[in-house]
Amino acid sequence: MTTQSTDPSRRRMLQLALALPAATAFASQASATTSALSIPPATKDVTPFKVSVPRSAIDDLRRRLKNTRWPEKETVSDWSQGVPLHKTKALISYWAEKYDWRKFEKRINAYPQFRTEIDGLGIHFIHVKSKHENALPIILTHGWPGSVVEFLKVIEPLTNPTEHGGTAEDAFHVVIPSQPGFGFSDKPASEGWTVVRTANAWATLMKRLGYDKWVAQGGDWGSGVTHALGHIRPEGLVAAHVNWPLVFPEKFPDNPTPEEKAAMDAVARFASDQFGYFKEQATRPQTIGYALADSPVGQATWIYEKFQAWTDNRGEPEDALTVDEMLDDISLYWFTDTAASSARIYWENARNGGGFDAGRIELPMAATIFPKEIYRAPKAWAEAHWPNLFYWNEVDKGGHFAAFEQPNLFAQEMRKAFKSIR
Repeated sequence: MTTQSTDPSRRRMLQLALALPAATAFASQASATTSALSIPPATKDVTPFKVSVPRSAIDDLRRRLKNTRWPEKETVSDWSQGVPLHKTKALISYWAEKYDWRKFEKRINAYPQFRTEIDGLGIHFIHVKSKHENALPIILTHGWPGSVVEFLKVIEPLTNPTEHGGTAEDAFHVVIPSQPGFGFSDKPASEGWTVVRTANAWATLMKRLGYDKWVAQGGDWGSGVTHALGHIRPEGLVAAHVNWPLVFPEKFPDNPTPEEKAAMDAVARFASDQFGYFKEQATRPQTIGYALADSPVGQATWIYEKFQAWTDNRGEPEDALTVDEMLDDISLYWFTDTAASSARIYWENARNGGGFDAGRIELPMAATIFPKEIYRAPKAWAEAHWPNLFYWNEVDKGGHFAAFEQPNLFAQEMRKAFKSIR
């Protein structure tokens, strides 16, 4: 045994024999995953990018959808147990038989897209420059279960305001990145991508694009990144706007104002009735990732439920967004296989002290409050956290996905908010 193990030729034969099954398994795996989306590696160069999902991936999705094993009908007549069975079947039938991903590809590819490596990770972003002189650069950051899809409808109103009710002085250069682990950005292979790290990456991106004066905007986890930018205050960032202010008092008041009571009640409802997804993704993102990565129906309903709960609607998500718009976002998660990697944003920030209170920020800050937000922060709470609050407005329609739901109103708010910053 000793002689055989130390003989170079015998050892090499053993290594080859052991390697053969692995090589065979790898070949089989490669054959089985030909439908996977392939994204070229990023470098520090800003490299043009186009979305192109293989036909085999689309066929695989439809096959999976048609082979769905359904659970029984819910025992209630509303959404209190989750997405009703009849709503799910209608959504999945449309996705399998009528939805056209190629239409979305054509739409997003009409805008300049790029990838560049920042802090070891390939970052995808849309970058549309305005034709108007002195346009103000703005970086727009999405959250979960959103994506760059949320902002497609605001690109034209922001970059070309003269065609959308504004003036040349209202113009923006628009940068819309995919967060790490989302969409066509790379998936982190190690821990550490908190909102602070992402904010630093955005600062690098804006500098790499040549912008020496810019503003930031975000909602959901994009709001978290934008608050982090407010703390960091990188060179060039002059102001920021959020549609979900992360501001809370150290202790809820004993005698709240009507606005404070409404916010406190909304937080309590969220914690008691809607916090399950948050806890799962903050503690076991890998486990939920297995379920969603293997089941397009699971992935769809995991997101569709939030479009119902968090939009300004009359009971159905289709009151706020079209089925195609929702499936554009859902399909982006499916084709990029980002269920687990996107869920880790909760895990990363929960482990690193992330919460719903972002603390005091000295950077000039602004906010627009939409009526169907998860909770509506009172202005007094923002004033206590933001000594340089320069714009605050409460509008009459829209929800958590502000730019997605109300693109024209969102664009108007950006113009009003940053008018004094130009």
